[in-house]
Amino acid sequence: MSQHTFMLNGERVTVEVEDDVRLLWVLRDVLGVTGPKYGCGINVCKACTSHVNGKAFNPCSVPVGALSESDEVTTIEGLADGDTLHPMQEAWIDKDVAQCGYCQPGQIMAAVALVRRAEEEGFDIDDEALDEIRNICRCGTYNRIREAIKAGADNM
Repeated sequence: MSQHTFMLNGERVTVEVEDDVRLLWVLRDVLGVTGPKYGCGINVCKACTSHVNGKAFNPCSVPVGALSESDEVTTIEGLADGDTLHPMQEAWIDKDVAQCGYCQPGQIMAAVALVRRAEEEGFDIDDEALDEIRNICRCGTYNRIREAIKAGADNM
């Protein structure tokens, strides 16, 4: 086994696992961070969407050995500032998005990454931009998800 050190939600963590263990399993099973959900395990459903160095990624498709010590992984647990929810999380509540809630952490993390990218690249959060979010929601709350993303973007 190898040791792997990286930043997780603002704290340096070290785990001892094989290099090829997918980061999602390390987060959930080794570190007890259960916000990123296991849906498909093959980078399709996006239920596990988190951030690495501020960009959306899916830890089910990344082996822990691909991370470096300087990489910052942020999950839904690290999005809020203490007891203060992130504006996107607030928008989710305000727009009553969640039904079963299983996909919501991944949806929120994908939305935050999209808004940040829009700010950097100078595009609007319009329907075309929202079409880029490929997270699957079995409950079908896509209209409320879109409303919440636009509201959250306005407050970020």
